[in-house]
Amino acid sequence: MDDEEAELRNPFPSPPSHYTKYSTHNLNLLALLRERVPDQADNINQHEVLSDQTDVPDWPLTQLEKPRVDWILEEPDAYYDVFGDRWFVKEKIPSLAELGGNQLYPADPSTDRRPALLSILRSLLVTFSSLTSSLLAPPPSTASSDPPEWHRHVEWITVLSQNIMAAANDLRPVQARGNLELMMRRQLELRRSETDALHSKCDALEANLADLRKSIDSLPTKLPPTDILNALKNDSQKILGKTKDSALLTEATTPTDVLRWAEAIG
Repeated sequence: MDDEEAELRNPFPSPPSHYTKYSTHNLNLLALLRERVPDQADNINQHEVLSDQTDVPDWPLTQLEKPRVDWILEEPDAYYDVFGDRWFVKEKIPSLAELGGNQLYPADPSTDRRPALLSILRSLLVTFSSLTSSLLAPPPSTASSDPPEWHRHVEWITVLSQNIMAAANDLRPVQARGNLELMMRRQLELRRSETDALHSKCDALEANLADLRKSIDSLPTKLPPTDILNALKNDSQKILGKTKDSALLTEATTPTDVLRWAEAIG
C-alpha cells in the first residue's frame, strides 16, 4: 500500500496496471455489448451476450467505460483525484478555517475586514514587543516543566502572520482585476495619443496642400515658362522648406503637373 501511495505521488508516475485492458479487441467487445444490451445494468452476463465472440475476458467489460462526469458534477463539492491529489471542479481558494487554521477575521468577503486586520496588526506588534522582553528574561530553572514564555509568543505571532497572509491571498482576484483595468486604460490612452498625432499630421499635410493649390491658382496663366518656374520654386521653398524638391521642376512644368506632384507627396 505504501508503494502504491508513493507511486501515485511520483511526479512521473507509471501508467496504471489496468491500462493493458484497453486493447482494440476489448473495446470492440464493449461496443458490441452496449449495442446488444443498451440498458446499463450491473448484472449483465457478458459471456451469454457475447457467446459468439472469442476471448471474452473474465472481468467486467463495463470497467472500460469512461467515467460519468455528470455524476461528479451532481455533488455539492465536485472533485476528482489525479495522482493522489484532489482537484475541485470549481476552483475555490480555501479559507484559513477550512485549512485547519485559527481564522481571526470575518469569513464573509462582503464584510469589511479592515477593523479586524488592524487589530491583528496591533496584536502582532504588541506580541513582538513582548517577545523581545521575554528573550531578555533569565532562563527558567531546570526543575520547571512549563514551556518558556517566548515559546507562547512565537506561536501567537505564527497565528497572526497566517491570518495576514490568508487575508492578502483572498485579495488576489481583486488585485488582478485592478491591474488588468490599469493596463487597459494605459493601452487606451496610448492609442488615443497615437490617433491624435496622426490627425495632427494629416491636418498639417492638408494645410500644406491647400497652400500649394492657392499659390498655383494665384499664378498668372500667361507668364513665360521661366517666370512660372521661379515662382513655383519660391512658393515651394516657403511652404515646404525643402530646396531639393524644387530642383525637380523643369521648364516644361505646368501648374497641373505641380498640383499632381503636391498631391502625390502629400
